[in-house]
Amino acid sequence: MPQTPAPIAVLLINLGSPEAPTKKALRPYLNQFLSDRRVVDLPRWKWLPILHGIVLNTRPKRSAHAYRQIWQEDGAPLIAITARQTVALRATLAARGLGHIHVASAMRYGEPSISRVLRDLAARGLEKLLVVPMYPQYSDATTASVFDGVAQALAQRRGIPELRFIRDWHTHPRYIAALADSIRRYTLAHGAAEKLLFSFHGVPARYSKEGDPYQKQCEATVAAVAAELQLPAERYRLVYQSRFGNEPWLQPYADETIHALAEAGHKNIRIICPGFTADCLETLEEMAMTNRDLFLQHGGTHYDYIPALNDDPAHIELLADLVTANIQGWEA
Repeated sequence: MPQTPAPIAVLLINLGSPEAPTKKALRPYLNQFLSDRRVVDLPRWKWLPILHGIVLNTRPKRSAHAYRQIWQEDGAPLIAITARQTVALRATLAARGLGHIHVASAMRYGEPSISRVLRDLAARGLEKLLVVPMYPQYSDATTASVFDGVAQALAQRRGIPELRFIRDWHTHPRYIAALADSIRRYTLAHGAAEKLLFSFHGVPARYSKEGDPYQKQCEATVAAVAAELQLPAERYRLVYQSRFGNEPWLQPYADETIHALAEAGHKNIRIICPGFTADCLETLEEMAMTNRDLFLQHGGTHYDYIPALNDDPAHIELLADLVTANIQGWEA
């Protein structure tokens, strides 16, 4: 059966997950992830012996245990949610009269790989490609790495498609409204909390000095959501999670802040992770489980995690807006 032509395609690209929550599956996944120069930018002569001599012999077991805590019947949550987002975006674009635009998804690390998905799109007659890195805030470690991955996948190809690339949407009105609405809905259902923490994935602190706009964009997102919700400054805080290695990362650190709030007598806090477009290990295991235990162990009594936007209709409408705005001129 011939494939449906897809001269215009949208490719959603997220980080990725291992194929299984096992040490065997984690090792190649982590090797690919931590070998990326955008993720760890240390000199190769310094980093690779550490990676292969220490990290890949210790971290796969720990990471596999963490993944087992969140693994679902349909596999890794990030992969399953991205698949649902892809289907939902396809339907939303069709409802806007853009059903001829093919929507696909890929992962920067692991499967479905960027190179495999681009081969599939080429077989469908791809001529124009809009790449959507699934990171609202730009960082060299995420967004730029997606750009690298696409470029690498196209490097050996003849006849590459016309290419467009969405850099960020950290203060897009529909994104801010979707975040604010998710907080409002959660508050209506569960009551108010003493403190709302906006937690973003961390990066080394020096990245900002070297030109990465990530920190400023995280701050701008939080400021916009707080303004939308009319939150007083004492009711919320921005923190950074998931640090790795010994050098200073963006602060304040999420775990240290959560610990300190519990020690200071706060009993009820709530977390949202605006930088994650789909729930994954860092939200479901680290923020919803591990840091919850930390808070309760040090005196807190109530800790909530507000889910990522995932395939919420407001999120899909935002993605459709981004697509519609960025394919202008391709419809002529």
